Amino acid sequence: MPFKSLLNRLLEDIPGALGAIIIDWEGEAVDQVARISEYDLKVLAAHKGIILGLLREALSRIESGNLEEVLIRTDHKKTLLAPLTEDYFLMLALGPQAIAARAAFKMRCCVAELRSEFE
Repeated sequence: MPFKSLLNRLLEDIPGALGAIIIDWEGEAVDQVARISEYDLKVLAAHKGIILGLLREALSRIESGNLEEVLIRTDHKKTLLAPLTEDYFLMLALGPQAIAARAAFKMRCCVAELRSEFE
């Protein structure tokens, strides 16, 4: 599976991208590329995975459909999350100067390619 090449291309296409990582439902990294510490990226993804799981559960309770993506903004970073399957998700960490809309578009393209790899 060409996960690494897809993640590298995602980082190259987004100015200000800090890292991209595929995580499983237990918070374990499947593959990642990073311009920051890989440890920090894994910890960030594991915590964001908890948030993603809670959001999915809440949306399921109110029959709101499937979660497509989440953007979390803080003073210093932006984080995009997108489910790939029921058990895997992609997280993209962005610096403060990154344009979230551009990153979201590029991430959607990457998600489509990654999903085809999981089939």
